[in-house]
Amino acid sequence: MSSVRDVIIIGAGPGGGSAAWHLARLGASVLVLEKQALPRYKPCGGGVGPEVRGWFDIDFTPAVSAYVDAVRYTWNMGERVDAPLELREPLWMVRRDIFDHHLISAAVARGAALRTGETVQAIAREGATWRVTTDQGTHHARLLIGADGAKGQIAKWLGLAKRRVVIGGAIEIEINAPVPEPNVAHFEFGMVANGYLWNFPKKDCHSIGIGAWGQKSVDLRTPLAAYTRYFGLSMEGVKQHGHPLLLWQGNSVLHADGALLCGEAAGIVDPFTAEGIRPSLFTGMCAAEAGMAWLKGDASALAKYSKRVADEHGRDMKWAARVAKAFYAVPRLAYSVGVTRPSATRTMGRLLTGELKWHEVAPRALKRLVSPGALLSS
Repeated sequence: MSSVRDVIIIGAGPGGGSAAWHLARLGASVLVLEKQALPRYKPCGGGVGPEVRGWFDIDFTPAVSAYVDAVRYTWNMGERVDAPLELREPLWMVRRDIFDHHLISAAVARGAALRTGETVQAIAREGATWRVTTDQGTHHARLLIGADGAKGQIAKWLGLAKRRVVIGGAIEIEINAPVPEPNVAHFEFGMVANGYLWNFPKKDCHSIGIGAWGQKSVDLRTPLAAYTRYFGLSMEGVKQHGHPLLLWQGNSVLHADGALLCGEAAGIVDPFTAEGIRPSLFTGMCAAEAGMAWLKGDASALAKYSKRVADEHGRDMKWAARVAKAFYAVPRLAYSVGVTRPSATRTMGRLLTGELKWHEVAPRALKRLVSPGALLSS
């Protein structure tokens, strides 16, 4: 039998990397299993609030591709609105291959072990330990953390597959070309129901995508191609990356006997903005703290983790889901009387950077969405 580690983490994305760094910092013996070679491309808009800097003793500067301090909105590629974010710090734009590798490398520097190109094939509970079987061998640990993303199998294998989520879908492309305004993020609201398109700047690269949620079947490729042409770019020869999104729809049980879920595997993506990196980093940190307490003998620590995520993240996501429902019920009206207001951009920027929480602003936003007359007169 191989030596028994304290923790095995499956997945080296933001959730797994965060959990690995914090657990290593706290003194746990950690093994991270990642099925792909790193760094690896991961389709993602890549917006990250600088609030996350305070959760780590890491210099993230090398992993930030661009800084955004302004937004441009359109409706059906017209009715353009430009607005400054007016933040204390600009919003980070990251490329996930660089950002994820930077974070997991910091965890390795702290003492975590990393095995890449190794696919988990099965897990089994054996007394007080987990046996994790991969295509290259067997590993054992006292605690298991599933951070294998929206398409991962760990939640299913743990009996936690029935998370309360809305399944969304996205298609993203990256086009290497000069970015005329590298500080501006673009949002298009009129070309897809229950979602939006975006063009986020990266270093010498356009990160363009489309996402829609709550619909079983919707054409995403046609509007994506039209939006790409809007910027004078072409999708010819560009690989399209489609992927599911697990958007929060209600609090879920995120723990099992000796196991936790974190990151997108936990279904924590914001149901309005589809922001996922910052929530993944947060749940990774929480999973590490709960896991360490459990390893030290607190039998209730894993259940407390589920409750903490519900209390500190789910509380806000409840309000985000309400805003999303109201917004997408009347998107044309919402754009006209809501998105175009300068205060809306300031508020959204502060939500994305963590300066504000949804529960602080959503009640007023909902009142305006359902009472447009009050909004227009305010």
